[in-house]
Amino acid sequence: MPHAPSAPVILGNEPGSFPHSVLAERHPAIIRQVREAFPYGPATHRALDALLDSCTKGVIEPLPAAAPDQGRWNAWGLTPYAGRSWYDVPWLWSESYFYRQLLEAVGYFEPGPWQGIDPFRPFKLAELDAPETDEELAALDGLSPRETGPALLHGSLWGNRADLGFRLSDASAGTAAAVPGLVADDSDALWSLLPPSGTGTLCLIADNAGRELVPDLLLIAHLLDAGRVERAVLHVKPHPYYVSDATPADVLDALRRLAAAPGTAASYGRTLWSAMTDGRLAVRAHPFSCAPLPYADMPGDLRAELAGAALTVVKGDLNYRRLVGDRRWPPTTPFAEVTAHFPGPVAALRTLKSDVITGLDADTEAALVAAEGQRWRTSGTHALVQVRT
Repeated sequence: MPHAPSAPVILGNEPGSFPHSVLAERHPAIIRQVREAFPYGPATHRALDALLDSCTKGVIEPLPAAAPDQGRWNAWGLTPYAGRSWYDVPWLWSESYFYRQLLEAVGYFEPGPWQGIDPFRPFKLAELDAPETDEELAALDGLSPRETGPALLHGSLWGNRADLGFRLSDASAGTAAAVPGLVADDSDALWSLLPPSGTGTLCLIADNAGRELVPDLLLIAHLLDAGRVERAVLHVKPHPYYVSDATPADVLDALRRLAAAPGTAASYGRTLWSAMTDGRLAVRAHPFSCAPLPYADMPGDLRAELAGAALTVVKGDLNYRRLVGDRRWPPTTPFAEVTAHFPGPVAALRTLKSDVITGLDADTEAALVAAEGQRWRTSGTHALVQVRT
């Protein structure tokens, strides 16, 4: 494959940096939030306290010997990183491992009353049932056929701002007005890969549940109804991850929410339900979806599946970091170069909530810096649609 330029891997050990604030502030806030959301017993409280102490002042601990995914995590880097500070290993890795250890602390994988219980489920359901969701679904009824495709694409794009983990570190994220225009917009290239009477498969790698997953599903339903794709595959996480990342259970919750809505939303819900039953819509939960690694390192079976898609849509900030590599790229680094490893056409739909960015033209970067300093990278008020055909 073409050689992509290199750039330093992002760590979390620079005080005052965004990655450092996530490790030092967001992760402790998440532990407190989870602790208060369920009536966990004393043993779980002790485990959560130990994780809080470890991730703020301690070092990375190995998984228990009986952990079902110990071998997988050892292959993903746990063996060389155990015993090191959370701040001194790649930020993508330490963030991902934090969530794995949080599941360990609440007994998610162990036989017992908390096995398989999503510690983030109350927050996901509250968002899915919020009045804002009703308003967004009702807006579908006012769209003309010509408006529907672009509106659903932008709904899927900006829906990422509902990310629950992001809101923990930016209280204004839920109310800040979206900045008109995008820092990069390859929408025309995206639609060209999904022509009318299309016969290909769309893969959509989802990010968050709730009010982001709903517009993702609406976009899939529209593409199926409009005949732009013959089949769709929705990739979600096999277990809870990054507070609000979508799992198969979250897909079912979103489908039920659509089916219970009035008007156009319910029609789309019926399309999705039917598509799942007849095989036109499949849900995948590949273990690599929770890997602390870039997509350049994806295993062969996942690579083969994505290679056969007419287009893979990669949603959200975390997936963007995994797509281009969680590195300090110069913002003008061509998107096509850093995604050359990907096995087929790929589109990124992302609101900006971390430092990583590629594919900007120099004038756009200069204007953003002049107006906002470096805040534009992480505020969640800018977005992009980038495509590599």
